[in-house]
Amino acid sequence: MNTVPALEFYQVSHVMDGRQVLDDINWIIEQGQHWAILGPNGAGKTTLLKMACGYLWANRGGVVLRKGKALVNLPELRKSIGWVTSALVREIPVCEQTLKTVVSGKFAQIGLTGGPSATPDSDDYDRAEHYLAEMGCQSLRHQAFGTLSQGEQQKVLIARARMTRPYLVFLDEPCTGMDPGARENFLTSISKLGEQEQVPALVYVTHHVEEILPLFSKLLILKGGRVLIQGGTDELLQPQLLEDLYQTPLHLLHKAGRYWPYINE
Repeated sequence: MNTVPALEFYQVSHVMDGRQVLDDINWIIEQGQHWAILGPNGAGKTTLLKMACGYLWANRGGVVLRKGKALVNLPELRKSIGWVTSALVREIPVCEQTLKTVVSGKFAQIGLTGGPSATPDSDDYDRAEHYLAEMGCQSLRHQAFGTLSQGEQQKVLIARARMTRPYLVFLDEPCTGMDPGARENFLTSISKLGEQEQVPALVYVTHHVEEILPLFSKLLILKGGRVLIQGGTDELLQPQLLEDLYQTPLHLLHKAGRYWPYINE
């Protein structure tokens, strides 16, 4: 049976401060697909995410459809599409218990002080523990969020994003600032998450080729606000493409399903 795509961009363009940051974007995410978005700084990746999540709107033409609908209820949109970004870390109270941080995601708000309509029940806490366990963080549930490492905080935020049972979750450069050990530990957790049943469609945004896991079998490459190319990850990741993207003669080492760029001197 055919299903409606999770997200569709048709000829979407956006101008900000007189500069064209997105230009004629066409892109479709089918439900359950896992994508990576690759591109250098300034390619338009964050703007694309903001438009997908309803924080920005196309102002130079085009349409964005979410599950086939162009008109959206913004509060419901915030719950149906998750956006995990390092900027959210600064908004979480440092003394908040990690389990409560996750539970607050059900209400798409920071903290649990929103009155009766934002009062969690025992099922909410059970589900939060389940999502923490899937990220390998159940032992952290009673710790203060501010005491967690950067990688642990990102895992907790992914668990938090899942509390509304979204059909799509964006992971916006989640490894920024992590040391190699923390990064590999975090990516291992993402791989395990992708193996779970009923996991939402995941979109991993990065400018580091080596962070693209085998899980992300589809790839969208942005450059200068335009789609340079899109398709199967293994078919697209070739040295000539990376040279065009980064203006540097890069070679690729393919090992354990991942790609590692290097300069051959």
